[in-house]
Amino acid sequence: MEEKKIDIQSIIGFLLIGGILLWMLYNNSAEEAQIEEKQESEQVEVNQAQNAPAPEEEEEITYTGQDSTALAAAQQRLGAFGYSATLPSATQNTTTISNDVLEIKVDNKGGYISEARLKNFKTFDSIPVYLIKDGNASFNLNFTTRDGRTLNTENLYFEPELSKSGGNQVLSMKLKVSADEYLEYRYVLQPDDYMMGFSIRSQGLDDVFDSNQNINLDWKIKGYRHSKSITYENRYTQLNYGYDGDNDGDLGRGSLEEDEEEDVSWVAYKQHFFTSILLTDTPFETANFRSENLVEDEEVDTLYTKAFATSVPLELQGGELTYNMNWYYGPTDYKILDDYGRNLDEIVPLGWGIFGWINRYIFIPFFAFLSSFLPSYGLAIIVMTIVVRIILSPVTYKSYLSQAKMRILRPEINEINEKYKDNPMKKQQETMKLYSKAGASPMSGCLPALMQIPVFYALFQFFPSAIQLRQKSFLWADDLSSYDVIANLPFHIPFYGDHVSLFPILASIAIFIYMTMTTGQNMQASQQPGMPNMKFIMYLSPLLMLFFFNNYASGLSLYYFVSNLITIGIMLVIKNVIVDDEKVHAKIQANKQKPKKQNRFTRKMQEMMEQAEEQQKRGKK
Repeated sequence: MEEKKIDIQSIIGFLLIGGILLWMLYNNSAEEAQIEEKQESEQVEVNQAQNAPAPEEEEEITYTGQDSTALAAAQQRLGAFGYSATLPSATQNTTTISNDVLEIKVDNKGGYISEARLKNFKTFDSIPVYLIKDGNASFNLNFTTRDGRTLNTENLYFEPELSKSGGNQVLSMKLKVSADEYLEYRYVLQPDDYMMGFSIRSQGLDDVFDSNQNINLDWKIKGYRHSKSITYENRYTQLNYGYDGDNDGDLGRGSLEEDEEEDVSWVAYKQHFFTSILLTDTPFETANFRSENLVEDEEVDTLYTKAFATSVPLELQGGELTYNMNWYYGPTDYKILDDYGRNLDEIVPLGWGIFGWINRYIFIPFFAFLSSFLPSYGLAIIVMTIVVRIILSPVTYKSYLSQAKMRILRPEINEINEKYKDNPMKKQQETMKLYSKAGASPMSGCLPALMQIPVFYALFQFFPSAIQLRQKSFLWADDLSSYDVIANLPFHIPFYGDHVSLFPILASIAIFIYMTMTTGQNMQASQQPGMPNMKFIMYLSPLLMLFFFNNYASGLSLYYFVSNLITIGIMLVIKNVIVDDEKVHAKIQANKQKPKKQNRFTRKMQEMMEQAEEQQKRGKK
């Protein structure tokens, strides 16, 4: 499976986390209104037939009765498919199928879904969640007939037939050439399921379709806004697709993106917490994708997030169409999508590589376990944070112990720096000897800190993707999946917003306190030439977090706040109870008295430095 791309917001978040950890590392080492024509008289239909425009500009034919004159007029316009325009179903009617979680309305015109409502979800302003409504989506087959007509199914009328098969609702939509010849869309809705069976097949149309021309499937959706922050929602709104077995890709981070792929098995239009997916049992040979960002100004463009489009050429088998597919209209829930076993869990942005692995096999199951018995999701976040910090406490201990050793050795390192200030090679050599004798190493603190990065970044991906947090309140936050608000501003601050969130403020304060603690009183003394000003980073990192997380999920800010509070507590215990500087100093002195057997790497490095020093002396001579 190819690695996931990282969007710019994830990169910023990763760099922010890395910036915060950089301080530890340094101390250790130094994003059609449909228009219908009114029903006309049969005579007008005849007149229109006599003055018909070119096939690519075909106009809608409404039902006028099944008499020979009307049929002739319709066939003059639509060829063999003129029969469909003479049926009673050639009117703007819909058929509804629903279960406990999903309600679908299918329009006679086009035979496609005109409404898709998720029954158990509301938008941020308490409106039912619609993935399709008021013409924001279209599904069309474009084809050429043997008599040279180019037709679009979205302009033609299908005849509905609703039935039941066991507990399933079956809706057959037929675009007829005759009573027994047709193009059929077949929908099968099972009880309590977001996944719906869907098939496209034709019967008796092998002498109607032009087999030398492609039949093109076009599926489009403009995603409705569902969340409080359209910018935040748009950040996680994208087009995903599966191809070539278990591979997957995505696009939608830029203002306009296009892509093409082969052997495509599913296409998903993800709107952060809700997703529309088209799956096929017979992979599409090729598919073209397009994603366009509709939000240029978050203060003005507040209805739609992104516009998605997919174009697929369909293949005829024996002159007929036969495709077994599925529609999914439902939440972007990892467990639900994963249970289908069709690689749909890749739609949930859990991170690539080890980050995704940690989320899939550790954080998602553990958080589900905690939330199954704790009274609130906020408490589940706190408990999970405590457990994570306890598990990582040995890493924190090793990191602090390394800091203590380096702090104790600082006077001796300063002496070496002063003594060999004109001989950088000798200075480095003597410093390495001191580290070796004392049993200390700057890298011994770097490695424990680096070990925490996968955990921090995995959680950075987990919380914005956890639909369980959506519209769940905790303390003053009314939705842990969105930002909390303690004050609304009368103006908009770039990169910050028009509100003040408290959890990011608390998290920033906690990070600042932690950095101050790890700084000690030797910051300036430990500043190395050419290295970034760590005092500047100490102030910059909390400020970046304050701005960056003001529009992020409050659950994520809650985690970082609690995590840093616990880390501060652990550091205080280690500093005042566990680690005794005098004992550490005594142990260092004892280690210095012991003969130290150099390993092969250290010995080789020392030999290389000695040779370099000797060459330097010869060069001076």
